[in-house]
Amino acid sequence: MKKVEVNAMGQQCPVPVVMTTKALKEITEPAEVEVHVDNEVAVQNVLRLAGSRNFEAKSRKVEDNHFVITINALAEESAGDDKAPACTPDMRGNTVVVFSSDRMGSGDDGLGKLLMKSFIYALSQLDELPKAMIFYNGGAALTVEGSESLEDLKNMEAQGVEIMTCGTCLDYLKIKDKLAVGSIGNMYTIVETMNGAGKILRP
Repeated sequence: MKKVEVNAMGQQCPVPVVMTTKALKEITEPAEVEVHVDNEVAVQNVLRLAGSRNFEAKSRKVEDNHFVITINALAEESAGDDKAPACTPDMRGNTVVVFSSDRMGSGDDGLGKLLMKSFIYALSQLDELPKAMIFYNGGAALTVEGSESLEDLKNMEAQGVEIMTCGTCLDYLKIKDKLAVGSIGNMYTIVETMNGAGKILRP
């Protein structure tokens, strides 16, 4: 069986899926496609891509920050749907998640930050994602450069989740130029988004 390698190391969603889609389209005979990525979000998105085409696929961890997805692919024309999404399909509900701090709970700050990182990761794995996520006051630190949750936030944004950070907060904290995901919102937009939510979640 022909083997095709896709090196998507260092690439964030949707690039690994785009690269894999291109490789699959070029296949004219049964082949084994090996996709190399360095993050678990990319692993899940490439596996979903393979599943959308009814291709058998499995993943394995080679080492830290190195994963290989193996896809047993047929010729692309026999796969059915030739338009796979760039990332996980939009599965948003009508929940708005509000972050007023970069840590979860009170007591130990280090533990609080670890819990918040875990909370955001768990949120990104839900079958039904939130409609929007709003960050203000200390929560603004979660959407700027250096945040350990950026990958998870960017993954959710790619799936249609609105990521909004309070502009006044960014200005006050002098981190506006470091915003790394989502858009800048004003208080009216924040209130409007929360008012229209079916449910508001506050970690």
